[in-house]
Amino acid sequence: MGTSPSKTLDTFPNPKPERDYLIRFETPEFTCLCPKTAQPDFATVRVEYVPDRLCVELRSWKLYLWSYRNEGAFHEAIINRILDDLVAAVHPRRARVEGDFNIRGGIHTTVAAEYQSA
Repeated sequence: MGTSPSKTLDTFPNPKPERDYLIRFETPEFTCLCPKTAQPDFATVRVEYVPDRLCVELRSWKLYLWSYRNEGAFHEAIINRILDDLVAAVHPRRARVEGDFNIRGGIHTTVAAEYQSA
């Protein structure tokens, strides 16, 4: 695996698939671009999920988030896309992704998206 931004999420087998347990991680340096002004937006991205058969490999997660650095998108679209990509990669039992975006124009935005397997 290189050290360039990538939309590929690597996985590894869940070491305890018979048990429900929660994985949490937080990235306080997430950056993307405002789709209207092209100025940078900064956020803390928090993820929690209950794995099924697979877990996401965290180095690939770092490179995945890095791939948003030069993308312009609304906060709502980014957080939902991150959740969709996580679900597609690891098929968790449940997952939640939250983006806590820094204040811009006097407005603080938090967007959360959730997934529950059927």
